[in-house]
Amino acid sequence: MSKSSSYSGFYKLSVEERLQKVGEFADLTQEELNLIADSNHLPIETADHMIENVIGRFSLPLSVGVNFVINGKDVLVPMVTEEASVVAAASNAAKMARSLGGFKTSYTGSIMIAQVQLVGIKDPNGARLAILSQKEKIKEICNEKDPYLVNHGGGFSDLEVRLVETDKGTMVVTHLKVDTLDAMGANAVNTMAEAVAPFLEEITGGQVFLRILSNLAVHRLARAHVEVDKEVLGGEETVDKILLAYAFAKNDPFRAATHNKGIMNGVIPVVLATGNDTRAIESGAHAYAARNGQYTSLTTWEKNEKGNLVGTIELPMAVGLVGGATKIHPIAKVAIKILDITKASELAQIIAAVGLAQNLAAVKTLATEGIQRGHMSLHARNVATVAGATLEQLDEVVKQMREAKLINVEYAKEILSKLNK
Repeated sequence: MSKSSSYSGFYKLSVEERLQKVGEFADLTQEELNLIADSNHLPIETADHMIENVIGRFSLPLSVGVNFVINGKDVLVPMVTEEASVVAAASNAAKMARSLGGFKTSYTGSIMIAQVQLVGIKDPNGARLAILSQKEKIKEICNEKDPYLVNHGGGFSDLEVRLVETDKGTMVVTHLKVDTLDAMGANAVNTMAEAVAPFLEEITGGQVFLRILSNLAVHRLARAHVEVDKEVLGGEETVDKILLAYAFAKNDPFRAATHNKGIMNGVIPVVLATGNDTRAIESGAHAYAARNGQYTSLTTWEKNEKGNLVGTIELPMAVGLVGGATKIHPIAKVAIKILDITKASELAQIIAAVGLAQNLAAVKTLATEGIQRGHMSLHARNVATVAGATLEQLDEVVKQMREAKLINVEYAKEILSKLNK
């Protein structure tokens, strides 16, 4: 029997009931269910070994995006975020996408770039050709540093040499392209860059300065595509409105910044839930959005011959399933099991699909009812809690704020004052 990620009224269930549903979907053990339910799931000893100067732990909500179909497979998506409406929006967009088959995704491969900066070179073009002529020797030096990676089909892949003009002169920058397979790969490529540096100095006469990976992982792109039935959206008029909203984001960097922030609202919670590097993904995505000289949208939206909405996304996605917190954090390991994946490439594609879903939800809302109506309605529970509402008072405070269309802490306190009397 095939599993379905489609749920009706999932948000209406209690936390315990939702966890039970996810456990059934992902075949979680009782121990794994207990881990999720336990706010102290990260042992303090483990935390102390993850980073320095540890004094405790900091918890954030773990949720699941529902309704996702990705490459024909039903998926529940673990998401860690503090922002209201994000998970609901992604789940709603995934539901809209289901009728025409959900999201189709692809991945260009797990190639990371390590940069080696050479300075003080009198003949930069000659140095460039000298480096390129030694590709096989450079490959040998790199691969000696990570035989495990090489034995599993990864390692040095190719070489590129760029001349970068600066106010400090022309710099010769060597790009080592390395297939890191199921690892994010920062440590592997940095080690290779360090190893090859003396050889590059020897053959060019220059001085190596920086040796470091690039988070602009242009050879490690995740892509997703979706077609959404115009009737699900509310008709072709809504499609046209969405295209107007997209045109604004495509051509204006001020709009694009917030447009792409909304995409990252979906991307980062999945990256975080799986123990990956949120800063690397964030920086890579925004740099990629500006790669052609103007910051623009990471997504595209079009209307096809049927009048349906068609969306795509393409962004660097350097995530891994081995190394780092992915293998240390107990909930990150459970999150991977919920996703039912074994390859970093699968994770990258799921994250791209969630980013596209998040953007679909945002542009539809912006083009129709406006962002505040839905967001503030969901935000009302946070506001009520900040105002001091108890669990017993929460629903009533939220109800009164929504009815008055006045959602702020001051009004919540007024309601609470009356309730407490």
